[in-house]
Amino acid sequence: MAYRREFARGDSPQGPDDFDDWVVRTVLNPETPLFREARYLLAEEPDLRDTALHLSVLAAVADGNATRGGMAGYLERKATDIAHPINVLEDAGLLHRDADAFRENRPTYRIAEPLTAFYHAIMRPVWDQLERPGSAARVWQASRRRFVSNVLGPHFEQVCRDWALHHADPGLLGGLPARVGHGVVHDPRARTGNEVDVAVVGIADGHAKPPLLAIGEAKWNDTMGVAHIERLMHIRELIAQGGRYDTTHTRLLCFSGAGFNDKAHAAAESSPSIQLVDLAGLYAQA
Repeated sequence: MAYRREFARGDSPQGPDDFDDWVVRTVLNPETPLFREARYLLAEEPDLRDTALHLSVLAAVADGNATRGGMAGYLERKATDIAHPINVLEDAGLLHRDADAFRENRPTYRIAEPLTAFYHAIMRPVWDQLERPGSAARVWQASRRRFVSNVLGPHFEQVCRDWALHHADPGLLGGLPARVGHGVVHDPRARTGNEVDVAVVGIADGHAKPPLLAIGEAKWNDTMGVAHIERLMHIRELIAQGGRYDTTHTRLLCFSGAGFNDKAHAAAESSPSIQLVDLAGLYAQA
């Protein structure tokens, strides 16, 4: 709310069609307070003494490197070299660590503040250009695809996880969530890892295995179809083989910002274990 009133001078997008123009006239406009706010947020952190290294770690995460190994490879450093900066960024509330729902000791990291994520993904690489008047529209046009893949996509996935944990009707999920995360499910036959955007874990009953209430896939910009549902079915089978969770009643959730095709709707209508959640469904209960 403070960003909208003070830093964006009360200017907010009038709708989806106004979003691109709004970014150009506010976030990427050197004349607005919002333009430099992300840099000030970092400068105000007293524990960020090696500023260049901490900024590089954030840049690595913003570029899609969510694991310690991925960050180390991006920075061409050993994983042990970046352990301390990661801990400092966590303590400062700039990085958030998420446990993998399917693999022990394989956490991933995400930038906690959306404005900071936007700055590192879009603004920092071309800062000199943005400081020149009249460059915002050109920079944004060239950065739009990167914004969708590196900022908007991951943020949408987190919105879906928050919705499942805090807002979704337990009847839709098949129970009350104990926790909601994400992770990677290994396929030993194909020797590949399958990412699960939303993993809803229920409350264990006594000494029984925790129930996996639902697994889901989130796509902001793609119309989802039967292939997405079949992929989740396959992943559910792999999880069942792993034996960590009770998958007897695991439901399949498809989240999309672009909607679903007719075959996906037909599949959902034929099976109560398949749930399609669009933007109206997300925000109706948010």
